[in-house]
Amino acid sequence: MNVEQYIERETFTAWCNSHLRKAGTAIDNIDEDFRNGLKLMLLLEVISGETLPKPDRGKMRFHKIANVNKALDFIASKGVKLVSIGAEEIVDGNLKMTLGMIWTIILRFAIQDISVEEMTAKEGLLLWCQRKTAPYKNVNVQNFHLSFKDGLAFCALIHRHRPDLIDYNKLSKDNPLQNLNTAFDVAEKYLDIPRMLDPEDLINTPKPDERAIMTYVSCYYHAFQDVTNTAMPDERVIMTYVSSYYHCFSGAQKAETAANRICKVLKVNQDNERLMEEYERLASDLLEWIKRTMPWLKNRQTDNSLSGVQKKLEEYRTYRRKHKPPRVEQKAKLETNFNTLQTKLRLSNRPAYMPTEGKLISDISNAWKGLETSEKSFEEWLLSEMMRLERLEHLAQKFKHKADIHEDWTRGKEEMLQSSDYRQCKLNELKALKKKHEAFESDLAAHQDRVEQIAAIAQELNALEYHDSVSVNTRCQRICDQWDRLGSLTGRRRQALNEAEKILEKIDILHLEFAKRAAPFNNWLDGTREDLVDMFIVHTMEEIQGLIDAHNQFKATLGEADKEYNSIVSLVNEVETTVQKHQIPGGLANPYTTLTASDMTKKWTEVKHLVPQRDTTLQTELRKQQNNEMLRRQFAEKANQVGPWIERQMDAVTAIGMGLQGSLEDQMHRLQEYEQAVYAYKPHIEELEKIHQAIQEGMIFENRYTHYTMETLRVGWEQLLTSINRNINEVENQILTRDSKGITQEQLNEFRASFNHFDKNRTGRLTPEELKSCLVSLGYSIGKDRQGEIDFQRILAVVDPNSTGYVHFDAFLDFMTRETTDTDTAEQVIDSFRILAGDKPYILPNELRRELPPDQAEYCIHRMPPFKGPNGVPGALDYMSFSTALYGESDL
Repeated sequence: MNVEQYIERETFTAWCNSHLRKAGTAIDNIDEDFRNGLKLMLLLEVISGETLPKPDRGKMRFHKIANVNKALDFIASKGVKLVSIGAEEIVDGNLKMTLGMIWTIILRFAIQDISVEEMTAKEGLLLWCQRKTAPYKNVNVQNFHLSFKDGLAFCALIHRHRPDLIDYNKLSKDNPLQNLNTAFDVAEKYLDIPRMLDPEDLINTPKPDERAIMTYVSCYYHAFQDVTNTAMPDERVIMTYVSSYYHCFSGAQKAETAANRICKVLKVNQDNERLMEEYERLASDLLEWIKRTMPWLKNRQTDNSLSGVQKKLEEYRTYRRKHKPPRVEQKAKLETNFNTLQTKLRLSNRPAYMPTEGKLISDISNAWKGLETSEKSFEEWLLSEMMRLERLEHLAQKFKHKADIHEDWTRGKEEMLQSSDYRQCKLNELKALKKKHEAFESDLAAHQDRVEQIAAIAQELNALEYHDSVSVNTRCQRICDQWDRLGSLTGRRRQALNEAEKILEKIDILHLEFAKRAAPFNNWLDGTREDLVDMFIVHTMEEIQGLIDAHNQFKATLGEADKEYNSIVSLVNEVETTVQKHQIPGGLANPYTTLTASDMTKKWTEVKHLVPQRDTTLQTELRKQQNNEMLRRQFAEKANQVGPWIERQMDAVTAIGMGLQGSLEDQMHRLQEYEQAVYAYKPHIEELEKIHQAIQEGMIFENRYTHYTMETLRVGWEQLLTSINRNINEVENQILTRDSKGITQEQLNEFRASFNHFDKNRTGRLTPEELKSCLVSLGYSIGKDRQGEIDFQRILAVVDPNSTGYVHFDAFLDFMTRETTDTDTAEQVIDSFRILAGDKPYILPNELRRELPPDQAEYCIHRMPPFKGPNGVPGALDYMSFSTALYGESDL
């Protein structure tokens, strides 16, 4: 049970007891004591003054339900509708249903009979309270909950009727609990009004939200076992309590009632007159507004544009949204006022009101109906016009979109078709332009449908009377005219491209023919120019004669070359004529070759000038070769005499040099004779030198008449003199060796014969292997072991001290002479030094100075190494190493 139910239960219980005590009974618990229906039927008999059917006295449930149903049927018979309240809920002790039933009874039997100025019971009671408390300070009754919360309204009601019971001036708005207790106590004590409200509950209980606060407040209730804070008093309770005041004071002051009745009659009459005036004013204003509005709604004129219709539609919507709603309210208010006025006149027994002519309710209704018909017609016209213009606008946008796309596509096309760009093109570029033009023609044909669509849309816009059809037609005509021009220009450009292609193909064929023929002819010219200016070198008459014959053959071909030249140049002339005739820029440039006619002409002219120059050059060279031929014959004749003579003399000298002819003195004599003969033959060599100088000046390098050259003859002459001088020196050395060493002529001849035998090439020298073989042939013993190799290397160090790899006869003869004669050896010298040293293995410096001359002694002292053997004394010298070094047998 919430706070509201608690307060209602307490209040309703007190109200029921105030009536039941007249029958000598009372209730303690409203939801329990009415369950059997007996006291409920008794309460209804007391407050109604009527007798209800006899109750059932049984204690069974159906007896209780029957009693409660009897009570409910009685309430229903008084014109009260009991919604959702059944006997079972009352029998079951449903507090909510029980309170609702009691409140219905209070409304019917305690409040409904309250009548103040023909208002409802609740409104009449509120008006009564307002009038009774109007003079009182701090009292403003507006409702049945907050207005009574401070208790001053209750005290004012008591003071208004019984000022002797309460001193109102001593009451304070700031002390609501005291005010409420004062009013309740006085009412209960002096006015026989039971205390139905608890002042503290009334002060501390706000008007709760029926569901949200119910759970919240119930928690407070159960937690603190106190009343929840819900401050707004229950309206039913207040009305029930206040009705008691009304019934208590309703019989007092009858004079006041009479005055009120007169005031009421006058006020009714005044109100009726005011309503009549208000009706006339509202009716006139409304009819005038309808009259002004009708012409606007019947107007069907527009500027035939979507924006204009949209503006009208927006004005109509503004009219429906802003202007008409107040008039609808005005009409409703007018009808309400008229009906209210007629009702009041009828209830107050006044004659019915008749408005002035033309302002009857029917007149207003007819005018309003005409207004709504015009509105409907106007709205339908606006919507249909909107749809028509929207279609027109859609078509116009479609026309514009397609026209924009077409004009974008055609932009620059006329300039392109009128362009003479093909005149600047080469053949391949022109072919590309032609392909591009063919593609454009295909594209142009494809756009034919677009132009037809544009024209069709423009025609439809004209048929639908589009407001801007003039501009549409102008643009459509401009597009069609441009389309015709594009078709004409396309054909002319195609024809121009074909003609230009033919001309360029002709020029291209001429260029290609020129390139094919000019290239080999140019190569022939270049080769011919090179041949004609070529620096030739010839050494014989046959060579120069071959060049002359070849040149004559070349001159025989110049006629055909001249024809080819003229044919090639004619190709260029034809190109130049065509280019000049058709004004083709860049047409003279040949894409197949860099050769030009001027180049060919220049080279051909040069060739024709070089031919006679070549003739002169060849004839000059012919005369030169004839002179050279004479010089060759002279040189060959003389060389063929000098060469064999030098060879014969060389053979004779070589034979003498081999020592095979006579004694050394005879060989010396003969060599001296040959020397004198050679010097006597020198004039022949000098004569050859003069002829050779002339040949060199003539650049003659070959002589088929002789195999001798000046160089070979000069070398042979010098070798002959050298051989004679060498042999003379060798013979002198051999004579000296023979006389000093005491060898015989036979030995000498034997050494020479052996040397010559192994000198296979007659070079006058032997290699180491040839020397070894020669020594072996002479009986010299050289072993094949390591010792033998060491001995041979020692011999080589003697005969070839410079390691040249060759041994000459003089060195060979010296070695053989030493080997075959009695000469000093290293052992003999060591024995001599041992004698001087007194058989010691070393010798002292003073011993050398004593036995040898001073310069010989100092020579030995400076060159002998110190003695390093055992038993040596300071200053001792090693004479053994010194002696072996003298003969090359040690490294010292």
